Amino acid sequence: MKVKYDQEVDVLTIEFSDAPVEESDQDKPGVILDYDKDGNIVGMEILNASKRVQNPKSVEYAVA
Repeated sequence: MKVKYDQEVDVLTIEFSDAPVEESDQDKPGVILDYDKDGNIVGMEILNASKRVQNPKSVEYAVA
């Protein structure tokens, strides 16, 4: 999994898989889900991330 924040365009990208994106859908305004050819979610983008996420520059990783 990869998490990237592009401050210049204020977009937070989360990649769950390296599979090629076949289709994208804006489920909610400003939240884009990316799907592979089998319909699995492979990533998401959050537009205007600084207004939607508490701190898009910081990532906390936890394993339970």
